[in-house]
Amino acid sequence: MRNACKIFSCLAIVAGAALISVWPWLKMGSASSAHYTERDKREYGYYTPDILKNMPRISARYDFDYANVSGPASFFAFTVKFYGTRDTREINRYLDLKGYAKQTTCFVEAACWQGQDPKEVITVGLYSEPDTVAVSVVQR
Repeated sequence: MRNACKIFSCLAIVAGAALISVWPWLKMGSASSAHYTERDKREYGYYTPDILKNMPRISARYDFDYANVSGPASFFAFTVKFYGTRDTREINRYLDLKGYAKQTTCFVEAACWQGQDPKEVITVGLYSEPDTVAVSVVQR
């Protein structure tokens, strides 16, 4: 009986440690949205697609957002916002070099770029007050 208690205690400790170590990943995997910076290593590595990780940083101040929109037209949106600029030339060159084609129409008030994946669209939007460029990867 005493050995059974020791074994049960050890298993409980191991299970607790495992749960504690994977809890942040479980929490991120079930999140409907997140706001983070590049310094938030865990969130940045988990949520940010490579196309945004490698995108030119067109201003010194920028941050990231993630949204999981559920419903009949569900989609994922991964966004980087650059503050204090409205110049998208470097981003346009980068997307062109990566094989994306600028579309003549867009489903939002932005420039849409289409790559090889028909379920993915990249939008480049300009905002004022304050000047901001928002680049979103929308995956349906």
